Amino acid sequence: MRRQRRDDLENQLNRGALWAVTYGDLMSYLMIFFLVLFSLSLNKENKAGRRQKYQESLANIQKVFGGPASTAGLEQELRRKREENVAQALSDTIESKELSKYVEINTTEARVRLILKEPILFDSGKAELKSAAVPVLKEIAEQIKGLPNEIVIAGFTDNVPIRAGRFTSNWELSMARAYAVIKYFQGFGISAARLSGSGYGENKAVGDNSTAEGRAKNRRITIDLIRASS
Repeated sequence: MRRQRRDDLENQLNRGALWAVTYGDLMSYLMIFFLVLFSLSLNKENKAGRRQKYQESLANIQKVFGGPASTAGLEQELRRKREENVAQALSDTIESKELSKYVEINTTEARVRLILKEPILFDSGKAELKSAAVPVLKEIAEQIKGLPNEIVIAGFTDNVPIRAGRFTSNWELSMARAYAVIKYFQGFGISAARLSGSGYGENKAVGDNSTAEGRAKNRRITIDLIRASS
């Protein structure tokens, strides 16, 4: 009789404690919910350091609660950080070597773009790299060689017609110049699978072709390092 009463009492206590299990689950879910909200708020800041913290937080949440920790997002943010370091190193090199007159660098979420003006790379109407171009391209190649990113080279000219020489049109000249840069990078050891190029001739002008200054702006090569998707 006593033993049965004791068993009945234990059963009643156990049933009464079931609410604690549900309460514990609820608290766990709420904690996960608020951690995810916090991580998302960091991610919306759209800054590399905070995005990296977001990915680290997400991986830790997955690990703590028994799920497989996904490192893909974290690896992507680390890669984007490397891209930004390369962009900064190139910017520092351009400034230290007083090349800003001939080389510009622009960084966006999609790409790191180098704009090289004609005088430092080519003689007028030609597609052979000048000796002065080699140190500049070497600096660029050294910085981007270690990254896996796709590299896109594009050539542009002004609208002055070509009347003599090897090339029959500005379009042909711009393509040949883009290929000269591609060939240099490939010879430096950058994989051909990462390289692509195009020529636009006088199309996509950034300056006024009716002025000497505008035509000089239009004669350029762009080198785009395509960034990891955010």
